[in-house]
Amino acid sequence: MPMTNPDNPFDLTKLSRIMAEVNEKSQKLVEKFVEKKNRSKEIDQTEAQVVGKSFQELTAKLMSDPTQLFNSQMTYWQEYWGLIQKSASQLLGQPMETEKQDSKPDKRFRDEAWDSNPMFSFIKQSYLLTAKSIRNTIQNIHDLDDKTRQRVEFYTNQYIDAISPSNFLMTNPELLKLTIESRGENLLKGLNNLLDDLDRGPCQLQIKMTDLDAFEVGKNLAMTPGKIIFQNDLMQLIQYAPTTETVFKNPLMIIPPWINKFYILDLTEKNSMVKWMVDQGYTVFMISWANPDETLLKKDFQDYMLEGPITALDAIERVTGQRKVNAIGYCMGGTLLACTAAYLHAKGEGDRITSNTYMASLLDFSNPGDIGVFIDEEHIQALEKQMVEHGYLDGCAMSNSFNMLRANDLVWSYVVNNYLKGTSPVPFDVLFWNSDSTNLPARMHSFYLRNMYLHNRLREPSGISLNNVPIDLSRIANPVYFISTREDHIAIWQSTYKGTKLHTGPVRFVLGASGHVAGIVNPPFKIKYGHWTNEDLPESAEEWLNHAEFHETSWWLDWIKWNKAYAGKKVAARKLTGKKFKKLEDAPGCYVTKRLDRPESGVCYLPNALL
Repeated sequence: MPMTNPDNPFDLTKLSRIMAEVNEKSQKLVEKFVEKKNRSKEIDQTEAQVVGKSFQELTAKLMSDPTQLFNSQMTYWQEYWGLIQKSASQLLGQPMETEKQDSKPDKRFRDEAWDSNPMFSFIKQSYLLTAKSIRNTIQNIHDLDDKTRQRVEFYTNQYIDAISPSNFLMTNPELLKLTIESRGENLLKGLNNLLDDLDRGPCQLQIKMTDLDAFEVGKNLAMTPGKIIFQNDLMQLIQYAPTTETVFKNPLMIIPPWINKFYILDLTEKNSMVKWMVDQGYTVFMISWANPDETLLKKDFQDYMLEGPITALDAIERVTGQRKVNAIGYCMGGTLLACTAAYLHAKGEGDRITSNTYMASLLDFSNPGDIGVFIDEEHIQALEKQMVEHGYLDGCAMSNSFNMLRANDLVWSYVVNNYLKGTSPVPFDVLFWNSDSTNLPARMHSFYLRNMYLHNRLREPSGISLNNVPIDLSRIANPVYFISTREDHIAIWQSTYKGTKLHTGPVRFVLGASGHVAGIVNPPFKIKYGHWTNEDLPESAEEWLNHAEFHETSWWLDWIKWNKAYAGKKVAARKLTGKKFKKLEDAPGCYVTKRLDRPESGVCYLPNALL
């Protein structure tokens, strides 16, 4: 691989000047980092203690069976010696061997020099071999308890991802070549990018994943026409304008998660689930959650239910005259939908929701996946202490935790591209939404972590009481539709499947391809991700999949076929005018436009108002 360009000679003087500028800016960077790091001191200390304890237990298990560790080390050194011999032969001029691809290519090592240059090939193969050996050693320890194993494997993977040679200038051939050819300007640009990320938002570091200036909610995102028909402290309720002459009698209420914003379901006209539902003849209502600050610190989980979907049902009935609705809940919104339906059944009003649809939603939290690493008494207590200061959890803190679940894709790839290559991220609507974090009120978040994740009380009859009413999911008798996705790392589908056993009414479970977002927001015209169906609901998720039938089309088409039985007859389209209708403002409303990295955005001057 050529490391110099005769037309672009190496300029030591210019490189020295650039490095001096880097050093000067680095001092500012350190000051900013230390200032923000002090805000998360409680969490960091707890994290260190929990991780340290887990690895102490791992070490004790290894020392109790030294033969196992010895065998692992012997296997590693035998394979490593083979790698050294192969690399030595290549340095002596023997042709490079073509590597066997056991799985999909590793995006970190796409540059041809990782394979064509003997030195970098050795660095790459040495890293991959070491990573495999570490993982195998841990997996072969059989008497670790499940929680400790999960923590050890998670943080080991974080370490392995972090030390990849692709993440460092001197061990990445692509970065070396770029740095020499640009005379180090890529590093200065990268440092500027890092300083910008440190300045943006309240957290230590919020990595820029997309061009934030390329999108604006209400301008080129969330453009489906509609009106805000109701507003309170926690939510605005949107009614979307019809596009058909007739609509189904039963309206459709969508409950998005409040950990993110609703417009993932209404990005652009082509991939908008909202627009598609409207075009199918539904009168669609969307809850748009407030991005809370200290004024909402007393809001609890039951407030989200009472002031969210319960209040929305009343508003929808006043506008449409229709008491019954079909309801969709996405992620945490699905969990809230289940609580709402159970609450209504306990109050004798279960008929208000005709059907429930849970999109990538957990109802049984016994196996929450990797996010369970952060769920224990120590972590929750530390988080509660941190939230006391402002009365809420900074949105970017939760966002960064979720990004850690896919560190190579959502952390290290941007570290390399933004900070080492010095490039700017390209526009991408989904990543713009992913970066648009929301705060979480302390009381609500504490209740959710403890009752759902830590103690898994939702699945127990009367395990949770809301508004002094014990709720029981088994009393939900109306038809239920579960859609989960096979590669979901947030609500793993084997766990969402357990929710099918908590209902007594008719249940349909569908599994989509792809992940938590792409598998759900899957417009039919793309024919990109298919889905699996099975008319039976066997005891285990694996058995369900073994007998499932795969379809090339989007799950949206399966859902519309299923839901038409509960949508009611066709009636004249409901116009956004009339005596019963009072609009506050046009969709998407001001609540959704409030961004944490732009405090001046999303200022609402409208008073809370009923219809």
